[in-house]
Amino acid sequence: MIRSSRMSFYDKEILKELRLLVETTDPLYRGQKKLKLRGKDLQSVPQVLFTMMDLEVLDLSPARESCLAFRLPLVPPSIGKLINLKVLQLDTNELRSLPKEISLLHSLERLSLSNNFLDTLPHGIARLKKLRSIHMANNRFEAFPLEVCEIESLEFLDLSDNHLVSIPESISKLDNLRTLLLCYNKIIQLPESLCDLAYLECLWLGHNRLKSLPQHFHKLRRIEWGLRYSSSVLEYNPLVHPPIEICRLGPAKIKEYFDDLNAVREINTPDFEKDEYHANETESELGEITADTPIEDVMKNFKIKVTSPDGIEDEIKAED
Repeated sequence: MIRSSRMSFYDKEILKELRLLVETTDPLYRGQKKLKLRGKDLQSVPQVLFTMMDLEVLDLSPARESCLAFRLPLVPPSIGKLINLKVLQLDTNELRSLPKEISLLHSLERLSLSNNFLDTLPHGIARLKKLRSIHMANNRFEAFPLEVCEIESLEFLDLSDNHLVSIPESISKLDNLRTLLLCYNKIIQLPESLCDLAYLECLWLGHNRLKSLPQHFHKLRRIEWGLRYSSSVLEYNPLVHPPIEICRLGPAKIKEYFDDLNAVREINTPDFEKDEYHANETESELGEITADTPIEDVMKNFKIKVTSPDGIEDEIKAED
């Protein structure tokens, strides 16, 4: 009992220290209660932290100085108790997985997971209906996390610098998406449904394996082009349809390219094909001629039709 009392006292002391670290003056989150842990605290996050249910911003990313030596190896399941959390930053750690309890953070608006070793997200992530931005750059995703497409509130999605090879058709469910960063992957094809993201303003697709764009790519008219064209939009792809020189000119030229391409493909010559068919199927009056056919047999059936100035037709046989 004495030990239990001492532990309780110890926890209270830690809690006091943590509360002294809480700030509300961060210009990015002005007025919100923010706690940032760094250094050795990241390797052994005190459990009492998860009793601070009034926290709105929790930053567990190591600073960019000497603290980089100390990184968070895992996120405790107790994270699910911080039900008022709006921002959770876990960048630049050594995370290989996340607890499913993250799906209990129903107030979460921003989730930062970049620079880790993640290849999946926990089941239930789609329950975060208020989530507006997810940062997952520089991880180990080989498959696009499909549940993300169910978070219709999402405005910002960063999956750059992973190992993605395709994007799902269900990407079109993200009606409110403004920014989609997919550069530095291995994407070989984009779904036509991507063109339904009417509010998309920033799309980075550079450094992938794209050879063609969707037919209706020009519908993404809000994307920055022209003088503000970013080198990460489509550069460093083996693009053929359209060539990168066309893509740099913007959606209008991309549409013009596909219109011209479709016009060429739709050219139909049924009469020519019909004539070609009959030419192949109809037996020649000369019969079958091969290299071994004697010349006298060929000339025997050879006829020339002539018409006189008076309109009288006559036939002249080769043997004549």
